[in-house]
Amino acid sequence: MDSHVKMYDTTLRDGTQGEGISLSVDDKLKITKKLDQLGVHYIEGGWPGSNPKDMSYFEEVKHLSLQSAVITAFGSTRRPGVTAEKDPNLERIIESGVEAAAIFGKTWDFHVTEALQTTLDENIYMIYDSVRYLKEKGLEVIFDAEHFFDGYKHNQTYALHAISAAEEAGADCIVLCDTNGGSLPSEISEIIKTVQQQITVAIGIHCHNDGELAVANTLEAVKTGAVHIQGTVNGYGERCGNANLISIIPNLQMKMGISCMEDEQLKQLTEVSIYVHELANQTPPNSQPFTGKSAFAHKGGMHVSAVLKHPETYEHIVPEDIGNERRVLVSELSGQSNLLFKAKELGIPLDKDNPAVKETIEKMKKMEHIGYQYEAAEASFELLIRNGIGEKHEYFHLDHFKIITDKEKQGNFTTEAVVKMDIQDQSIITAAEGNGPVNALDYALRKAIGEYYPLVHEMYLSDYKVRVLDEAEATASTVRVLIESSDGKETWSTVGVSGNIVEASWHALVDSIRYYFMKHEDRLIKNKTAPITRDIGVSNH
Repeated sequence: MDSHVKMYDTTLRDGTQGEGISLSVDDKLKITKKLDQLGVHYIEGGWPGSNPKDMSYFEEVKHLSLQSAVITAFGSTRRPGVTAEKDPNLERIIESGVEAAAIFGKTWDFHVTEALQTTLDENIYMIYDSVRYLKEKGLEVIFDAEHFFDGYKHNQTYALHAISAAEEAGADCIVLCDTNGGSLPSEISEIIKTVQQQITVAIGIHCHNDGELAVANTLEAVKTGAVHIQGTVNGYGERCGNANLISIIPNLQMKMGISCMEDEQLKQLTEVSIYVHELANQTPPNSQPFTGKSAFAHKGGMHVSAVLKHPETYEHIVPEDIGNERRVLVSELSGQSNLLFKAKELGIPLDKDNPAVKETIEKMKKMEHIGYQYEAAEASFELLIRNGIGEKHEYFHLDHFKIITDKEKQGNFTTEAVVKMDIQDQSIITAAEGNGPVNALDYALRKAIGEYYPLVHEMYLSDYKVRVLDEAEATASTVRVLIESSDGKETWSTVGVSGNIVEASWHALVDSIRYYFMKHEDRLIKNKTAPITRDIGVSNH
């Protein structure tokens, strides 16, 4: 099969109806450029008659130099009792200056009488009149048959009458909408077959994900004959979301042999997915199919061994074809293959005959048994491997630390940390105040080693997570602390585990600094003239 379908993106309109999704005009313009580069054929910018933001978008988008995407305005059929020429929403669509418009109309008789509160005949006139008017103005018109599948199931004759009216008025494409997202693939295909006997114009599909079948329903529709696909990046949308174009595109192109875009554009898919997540201020789900961080991540030792020999054993496509990459995770399930793969990835000389391989695997499994987790803390894992082969990156040692927290009469808390460190055979005592014990300890540690290793001032904590591992023990529970650090250019994560949250945090903090120093040893500046004992004093910097 080598047919071609049109991809219609409605992230900027339908996608923003999802809970927690909000895009500025600038965000929408940036996404427009990304979608155009990806090769999306239609980009629905919004509803120009509904709010000033969308009207502003249509003004600004005119200044973009797009390669091929057609900017589309969304709207509804005219209101009951007025002509299309006098309907303000249709007029806003024309004023937006677009070449194409998508207007929705009611095809479920229940909605006509209860939601619109008009007659069935008037609704048919509204559809015909609105499509006719926009066509006369020179626009390409896409008619979104809202609630079509539910309408068909309740009143087949009326639903078909409604889309026939759109065709007679000159609609270029009729999009069948599973607006409530409750249809099954078998229903989608059977109903489309009936529609094909009724109309000759191009058929499109618009599915919601309330039954978690939006992607499956869309693929089934294309298989049955739909040539116009509506969806959103990452499946954003109202309630449970819309059909996810990020999953639809590779399934069509790589598995069904249906052309969507050029192969080089397909390689941008992961980048586009993450880009939109970031602009929408959403955390990209690791488990998102195709483009998620875990989509091609392998953890079980037998799986990894097989994948390294033949990737197709546990991968349904080549990840690089959509811009993703293979990852090997390390955990208590890991075997020799995992460790050797990670060592090679990290540039650590290690072969299967080295006794350190078995010793490191056993060490890792023991650590994970008490609560450590190296999947999300690869910096700590690299230190574990390097320690296993005899590389010691011990730049400082703890003698002891003390945390003092005072609650004042006014209710304010002050926290002070005192640490005593051994650095280059010197003994250093420092103290610092902070916003809580971990923050104070971090400040004190940095002060102590900063005199010897100024490089520590280039890095900082960017995230801090705590998880209780055995909730049954209540306040005596073991906790796992994950720390993400950064120097503004790169990020890395470390882990610490203890029954004491401060001790767990200490282990993660120390690993973070050790890792950064190891990676930048060529820039490590050491002060070797420090006195035997110094008390640097208290500071919150």
